[in-house]
Amino acid sequence: MIKIYHNSRCSKSREGLKVLENSGKTFEVVNYLEEIPTKEELRNVISCLDIKPINLVRKSEAIWKEKFKNVPLSDEELITAMIEYPKLIERPIVINGNRAVIGRPASNIDVLL
Repeated sequence: MIKIYHNSRCSKSREGLKVLENSGKTFEVVNYLEEIPTKEELRNVISCLDIKPINLVRKSEAIWKEKFKNVPLSDEELITAMIEYPKLIERPIVINGNRAVIGRPASNIDVLL
């Protein structure tokens, strides 16, 4: 099952959602600001993306700049920060099985379809 971690207020996330809708495939939408992933779910997403947690952080967010910029954080502390402040999570994230991509640009999603 394809899953998209989506923020409806984000234009890039809406573009990613449109790619999935146009694909004709069945998918699940997770509005991750309302349905905040657990630490285990976020660890799984990071594993599927095959990245370090810091690469999933939106460093342009005000909360990052105010609380975390220039603060050395472990991978586990980064995951905790993203759970506590889900706006920090890059979007959209699309998962298909054990593979995932960040849908920036939206064309990245095509490799999973």
